[in-house]
Amino acid sequence: MNKLTVDDLNFRGQTTLVRVDFNVPLDSSRHITDDFRIRAALPTIKKIISDGGRAVLCSHLGRPKGKRVESLSLAPVAARLSELLGRNVQFAHDCIGQQVEEMKKALKDGDVLLLENLRFHPGEEANDPEFARQLASHCQLYVNDAFGTAHRAHASTVGVTRFFDRCAAGYLMKKELEYLGKALEHPDRPFVAVLGGAKISGKIDVINNLLNKTDALLLGGGMVFTFFKAQGLEIGKSILEPDRLEMAAQILQQAQSSNCQLHLPVDVMVADRLEAGAQTRVVPVNQIPSDWLGVDIGPETIMRFKEILSTARTVVWNGPMGVFEIPDFARGTEAIARHLAEITRHGATTIVGGGDSAAAVKQFGLMDQISHVSTGGGASLEFLEGKVLPGVAALTDKS
Repeated sequence: MNKLTVDDLNFRGQTTLVRVDFNVPLDSSRHITDDFRIRAALPTIKKIISDGGRAVLCSHLGRPKGKRVESLSLAPVAARLSELLGRNVQFAHDCIGQQVEEMKKALKDGDVLLLENLRFHPGEEANDPEFARQLASHCQLYVNDAFGTAHRAHASTVGVTRFFDRCAAGYLMKKELEYLGKALEHPDRPFVAVLGGAKISGKIDVINNLLNKTDALLLGGGMVFTFFKAQGLEIGKSILEPDRLEMAAQILQQAQSSNCQLHLPVDVMVADRLEAGAQTRVVPVNQIPSDWLGVDIGPETIMRFKEILSTARTVVWNGPMGVFEIPDFARGTEAIARHLAEITRHGATTIVGGGDSAAAVKQFGLMDQISHVSTGGGASLEFLEGKVLPGVAALTDKS
């Protein structure tokens, strides 16, 4: 974390543009069903206004594709944020333009203004310089606290930084980078990674990077069936990426010459169809019926994975072990989540990547029992791949 943070800036009397990640789920009545991301931004917002600064917040919500879509307005977020902060949060019905400029200029110390959805303008995702200039206007400082969008070179994450002398990481961004950075660069060992999810294609770069950094790599989820097929095993109707078979074989070969122990499941739960109420049974991985499909890791695999995790001092988990959205197929994912909570209580550092893994941890009520649950699925994945995140690179280096 060799970047300026909010602790390095003096906010008094200054207007700060803050990129937050308020991409929250809404129900059909436009009520926020999960305010986790809003709460995660509170420490940074409170720091700015308690120091006598003025906060101009900007975020995207959903994928309106450069057009105004009323159902994706950030108005409900402004209302919820007002409740959480215990003060009125002003709301601008656009993110650029004359009216927004006037609202920025009228702010007093301690005020908070939330701009309308950035992605109502095509200039956001296109990283348009003029859109970025208007976004930055009448602000003196810039803070990025949206780790979830740090892997995107958009106007609000990269373009605006050209218009500020000092661009800093917010508390959430700092926390994300410190946890993930320490895990990859200076982990307490043994360092174990658990990777799941449906497809191997989304995890190849992560696996290749972690093979050189971890002591053990535990693989689950739908992607394991491509590995099994590469070994010549029958996988029935399980998910398969035929174009990744050669890649899977290469990874298995690489693992043999690395210092990392790669562990695939030894048994799986199979089902006759992919839906609740399906017939299920547990079989060894070399006995998957030709007309059934794999939906979860089996009990023997759960036991083996837990034994390995019990010795770990640092664990990174990204991707579920099965189709956890269906309760009958969630046992492996839940077992891993609960075991991570257990080893956290005994002093291990546990980090859960965003996306489905974070959703699973929340579903099982374990959010506060894990060392760190990332707010960014795609961003944490790219970080684990060893990629430079554009939104982080654009921040000001500490001298």
